[in-house]
Amino acid sequence: MKAVAVPKKRVPAIFFRTEAGNEPLREWLKAMNAEDRRRIGEDIKTVEYGWPVGMPVCRPMGDGLHEVRTDLEGNRIARIFFNVDRLQRMVLLHGIVKKTRKTPQQDITIARANKRKHQRELP
Repeated sequence: MKAVAVPKKRVPAIFFRTEAGNEPLREWLKAMNAEDRRRIGEDIKTVEYGWPVGMPVCRPMGDGLHEVRTDLEGNRIARIFFNVDRLQRMVLLHGIVKKTRKTPQQDITIARANKRKHQRELP
């Protein structure tokens, strides 16, 4: 019997955690319907196993910030902002669902602030 090689995650995903121990993105995902969660999860998994990944699944946003891009039913678009930390983990920082092409600057600002907070907490 031959052993089957199991693919290894190149950058395992973790959720950004606030100082209070909350995981805002996990809570946001839990509030979504099952099909939206499944689609977003598949795209996150694509990045975990295939990093680095380019368009259409993943796009760099500058300064180490990236977005996972997921098309949802109803002409909606989900974006999960992440960075790869120095421990080679995909840190899921912030998420939005939008109907237009433009990403609101306030959401990019939140993701960048969460990235800085996470980096300060690293050993």
